[in-house]
Amino acid sequence: MTSFPAVSATVVLVSSALPEVLPVAAWPALRVAEAVYATPELPEATRAALEAKDAPHPDELLRASRVVLVTTREDDPGAVALVQRGAAVLDTPVPPLMRSVEVMDRLRSPGGCPWDAAQTHESLLQYLVEETYELLDAVEEGDRPAMREELGDVLLQVLFHARVAAEHDTDPFDIDVVADELVTKLVNRHPHVFADAETVHTAEHQQQRWEQLKQAEKQRESIVDGVPLGQPAVALAGKLGQRTGRRGVPFDLFPSGSDEGAKLFRVAAAARRAGVDPEGALRTTAKEFARKVRAAERAARDHGVDPATLDADGWRRFWPRD
Repeated sequence: MTSFPAVSATVVLVSSALPEVLPVAAWPALRVAEAVYATPELPEATRAALEAKDAPHPDELLRASRVVLVTTREDDPGAVALVQRGAAVLDTPVPPLMRSVEVMDRLRSPGGCPWDAAQTHESLLQYLVEETYELLDAVEEGDRPAMREELGDVLLQVLFHARVAAEHDTDPFDIDVVADELVTKLVNRHPHVFADAETVHTAEHQQQRWEQLKQAEKQRESIVDGVPLGQPAVALAGKLGQRTGRRGVPFDLFPSGSDEGAKLFRVAAAARRAGVDPEGALRTTAKEFARKVRAAERAARDHGVDPATLDADGWRRFWPRD
């Protein structure tokens, strides 16, 4: 059996999401190291800054003295061998948001989760919709623990889609590009905050400015360009009513038919112009109706009546009066 001397070594663990950031505690070891090695996943810029060489076989690492190994993976064979022989381990503190990016990358990468690796933008859409509605429900119910959980689930969908996008053959982008474009948009659309533009005193004024800046940025030809047509129909009608109202389209040009679709459109569009969210208002009413149905069913059971046997008069008898 091969015998190795005790090693004077340091393993520096960096985040795959922030591979250019090393812990402050690593610098003394780097200054006195006889050799600095990096594992293959480290970016070239980091390797060059550290003057790091490619990590050799674990046996060679164990023969060296005053060696530093920089890696993103604690299960790297060289890192495992050094730690087993008593090497110091210096972990880079990673903010939780960056840690979530790191975890998503690990799940999607080779050796990660087969289910995560198989997903596409299209296959994930159902989960994006579901998680959004679960967050909506948590907000409406005022359930703070559920809000924290559901916000995390929505964040997961953002991270997941960005990680999938990074693998595109011709137009890849990652979460950093997404965040950078978001920051640019927020700064550009708030010139009264980040530049010397005219002061905005009300939320209504800012909303108008936002739409004006958005239209100028995107060079849209129509006032209804950019309205997502895939949203729920009541919300869509409301958005169209609001957007056209800002440009003076009169009520008499709304769909005028007597069919239910035209009637619903007029109600939803008019409500949004009046400052009422028709989707939210209808959902609140629908949830209250569902609450009363459950209350009537409970009342029937309390009187020994099976709710499945109720006729119209039976429902009226047990319907809550509040």
